[in-house]
Amino acid sequence: MSVAAPARPVTVTVAGRGAAPAVVRRSVPWLRSLVSVLAVTITVLFLASVITFALGALSDSNPAAAALGETATQDDINRLNHEFGLDRPLVVQYFSWVGNALTGDLGRSWFTTIPVADSIRAALPVDLSIAALALVLALAIGGGAGIGAALSNGGVFDRAVTLVCSLLGTLPPFVIGMGLIVVFSVKLQLLPAGGYVPIQVDPVEWLRFSILPGLALSLDVAASIARQLRTSLTGELLENYAVGAEMRGFGRRRVLFGHVLRNAAGPTLAVIGLAIPLIIGGAVMTEKLFGLPGVAQLALQSAERGDVPVVLGTLLVTAVVVVIASLVINVLQTLLNPVARRGDGTARVAR
Repeated sequence: MSVAAPARPVTVTVAGRGAAPAVVRRSVPWLRSLVSVLAVTITVLFLASVITFALGALSDSNPAAAALGETATQDDINRLNHEFGLDRPLVVQYFSWVGNALTGDLGRSWFTTIPVADSIRAALPVDLSIAALALVLALAIGGGAGIGAALSNGGVFDRAVTLVCSLLGTLPPFVIGMGLIVVFSVKLQLLPAGGYVPIQVDPVEWLRFSILPGLALSLDVAASIARQLRTSLTGELLENYAVGAEMRGFGRRRVLFGHVLRNAAGPTLAVIGLAIPLIIGGAVMTEKLFGLPGVAQLALQSAERGDVPVVLGTLLVTAVVVVIASLVINVLQTLLNPVARRGDGTARVAR
């Protein structure tokens, strides 16, 4: 008669139990941040669409009467309002507008019957190219000034950067733009004061026509970047890891560019994220000042004649561009966040 041996308890080693979940635990904070950013983005887009549509609905305009002229009868106005869909309830109009917008159909102009999407598609590259140039200039000028001020820290260059940044922070973009026109177009006659050439037609001419409006939009943002980067870098250079690296013989520039700059970039990215709506908003006056055929000019001309579909389309597309740019900045901030990169266990220690 054989006696069965008692079942041995199954043991799990610490390494086997923790190897696979460790990757998941490290990814959870990053995924949680990404989901949070996406949720905020969707909410902002929804609210932007509601506010944009409400502005158009609350405007006291009669597009049918304006399009038909003073000789139109009430029956003609009612018929055209039916064709525009304005005789339906506002809720039905909103969901119809949103549904069409999700498919890329932003309606037609009430006065020219040109599809709004086509008008925006022709004007948007102007704004995007100017905004991209302004952002590049702001990063180059502000980043260089901020790093130089941090390395100087109390020296002549640091004080000069602080003075110039304080001065630029008080000047709106259109004032800077007028000053640039006076200096570079009127006095020195080096650059044109207005006009635009698409970049795909002639990149050199595009840069000649775009450099002044791009510079006008960038200087205020460059001042904010320089101040934030200087503050972040001087703080990080006093941290133990930076002081220890210098004590081990690493040069200050190597410590700054190899270790400190990445940790100091997070707050600077936040400044850039806040600056993007300012660049887009500043384009209204800049396009008017430099005669640029962009979305802001299209929206302004449409608002003057009460062309609500075009105004709604330009506002919605502008909101989408700003939200997408902010989403990219938030994702970059999450990737640069050392707590999110290390995972939840280390995050608790860090907190």
